[in-house]
Amino acid sequence: MQVLTKHIGQNIYLVGPMGVGKTTIGRALAFALDLHFIDSDEEIERRAGANISWIFDVEGEDGFRDRESLVISDLSRRQGLLVATGGGSVLRPENRRCLVNSGVVVFLDTSIELQIQRTANDKKRPLLQNVEDLTAVLKNMKFKRQPLYAEVADINVFVGADTAKRIVIEILDKLKEQEKLKE
Repeated sequence: MQVLTKHIGQNIYLVGPMGVGKTTIGRALAFALDLHFIDSDEEIERRAGANISWIFDVEGEDGFRDRESLVISDLSRRQGLLVATGGGSVLRPENRRCLVNSGVVVFLDTSIELQIQRTANDKKRPLLQNVEDLTAVLKNMKFKRQPLYAEVADINVFVGADTAKRIVIEILDKLKEQEKLKE
């Protein structure tokens, strides 16, 4: 894959539901674009010195969302980043403003079935722990969050069975189509 280094100078943000592959795709896309990759959830853990499950247990979801907003605000003031955001990062209006005002937002969408495959045995996702009906929880999240992802998105990409490399190529093509990249 050819490395493209000339872009419009904005950050690129990946948004979408948990399990869509934002981190995996983000690392590959950052490499292709010669951008510094940051996973916002990993950044939250680094700054807190604790994992997200612990933050949820001790501070609750509101405490986690406060930390998430601070990280997104900080990252949005930097340049040259490709940021994989957490699935719920779009829930707060201030986060959506930061994303839209400081970069190109790529919405990675997927099916509930793929989310179930990728998250069913994951013990690191606090919002999916101790739930009786995983499908119902994921559908509810999709219903609430989908319009917010669409609101901030410059580019939409559906992630199905394609490899991360294929998704990266599709994103690069769409960035070029919208003149967000120059060869």
